[in-house]
Amino acid sequence: MSNKLQILLIVVLFALLIFLRGFFDTYMYDPLISYFKSDYLYIEFPEINNLKYTFSLFFRFSINTIISLIIIYLFYKNGNYVRFALKFYIAMFILLSVILILDLNYRFFNTYMVVFYARRFLIHPVFLIVLLPAFYYQKLQNISSKK
Repeated sequence: MSNKLQILLIVVLFALLIFLRGFFDTYMYDPLISYFKSDYLYIEFPEINNLKYTFSLFFRFSINTIISLIIIYLFYKNGNYVRFALKFYIAMFILLSVILILDLNYRFFNTYMVVFYARRFLIHPVFLIVLLPAFYYQKLQNISSKK
């Protein structure tokens, strides 16, 4: 694959992530979007259908993960990075989903910030922003250790 095509694909995939953010906000089940956009400290917490919300989160996370893994592959052409990222994404989905669902149902924490940030990490491609420079640093470390 030529360098120009690779860069074009990366740009298109980032644009797709941006497009999907707007699309998902409109068409996916997420009662917390309007809640957190409003004065959430002074209004009642919305009623949430846990099963529907979990499937919606899983779908959004899966789409973002697939696109993110393709971007990581196009950046580095390294299957080890993609495998690590996939394991990382799976672990984070399990951990953050459990925290989010438990806190939504049982209010373990006295603040809604846990719900806000766990949800944010699940529905936005934040891990891509963390993993891209981490893999670049790893690549630099591998190059310098070979010298």
